[in-house]
Amino acid sequence: MDKSDERTLRRLNQEYADAFMNADVEWYREHLAEDFVVIESDGSVFNKAVFLTNTAKGPDVIEYKLQEVDVRIYGGVALVQATGLWTGKDESKGLSRYIDVYVKTGDDWKTVSAQITRASVAQRENLS
Repeated sequence: MDKSDERTLRRLNQEYADAFMNADVEWYREHLAEDFVVIESDGSVFNKAVFLTNTAKGPDVIEYKLQEVDVRIYGGVALVQATGLWTGKDESKGLSRYIDVYVKTGDDWKTVSAQITRASVAQRENLS
């Protein structure tokens, strides 16, 4: 595995989470592929345009902390799988698990797909 690609993907993953918390539409506009698709935790499927519109509304949580991040690279494709702990605006707590698919074009990695699952508070307590 190319260590510089792994470092880049770890950085992009952290920036992705930060962009979520900061409603940073411009970061996503630059780093998501034009044909990006996300499967949200409720099963909704959105393209890039809808995702950007939803991002502009701001996060539904007040805190999000990455816990575990695993990066696997297969040539020009990478899977970034992670777990994060979140606190909702109503102070509820939980965890999310997600996997993002990146494709390398030239020197740039773009996210082409994301899938998010939110889990119960009990599962969060087992992780903490």
